Amino acid sequence: MSLNSQVALSLHEAALSRTPIDQLSLNQSFTLEEAYQIQHQVIQNRLDQGHKLIGVKMGFTSEAKMKQMGVNDMIIGMLTSDMLHNNGGTMSLSDFIHPRVEPEICFILNDDIDEVLDEHQVKDKVSGIAAAIEIIDSRYKNFKFSLSDVVADNCSSAALVVGIISEDINNALDNNKIQLNINGEVVETGSSNDILGNPWKALSAATRLAHQYNIPLKKGMYVMAGAATSAYFAEVEQEISADVEGLESVFFRVNQ
Repeated sequence: MSLNSQVALSLHEAALSRTPIDQLSLNQSFTLEEAYQIQHQVIQNRLDQGHKLIGVKMGFTSEAKMKQMGVNDMIIGMLTSDMLHNNGGTMSLSDFIHPRVEPEICFILNDDIDEVLDEHQVKDKVSGIAAAIEIIDSRYKNFKFSLSDVVADNCSSAALVVGIISEDINNALDNNKIQLNINGEVVETGSSNDILGNPWKALSAATRLAHQYNIPLKKGMYVMAGAATSAYFAEVEQEISADVEGLESVFFRVNQ
């Protein structure tokens, strides 16, 4: 087994056992390209279990987050069918290590994309838009990682809940208010403009990074545009909801 495969397996097993591991970069150095190769193997391990690839998620889509991580570009991770949970359903905290939640905007593709498209061209490839909640859950101890660490760990992808899909693809998504609520109380607020200035730019960036790192974008897939607020720790007996101005709310409940 190659070193990359061994690393990918350790991340895969950490997710399955809900047991965090040390940052990979503490013991070895690897390039961003190698990190994406590990990510592909992490996903292949999930596909080998019978899960399917259902989309991608964008990371570091705010200038503040990029500055915090010392990077000047976004990152991309992959979403599999076992990560998708029902709107209005429940999730068990015991399925995660240290989950955090983020309100997002999700695009649904109406066609395969195998080229780099700008923020205007991508609109022709979208059949719907929905409010969504992403659950991120680093497989590293204390939620600490380097850029290469987090990319190898599939950008902390863990779960997602997608709300009712709007077919109004002409929605400009211009400064739409976004908020995250816990048990009916607003805990984080932001705007669609906090996602690269406009979420359509995040979708364009997804086409670029997917093309660069050989990640398929197929008809019917989800593209999570990136967080509009800080992430918030999930806890037992919470009802977590997200509101995006112009879209239907999305929510789920957390149990033990």
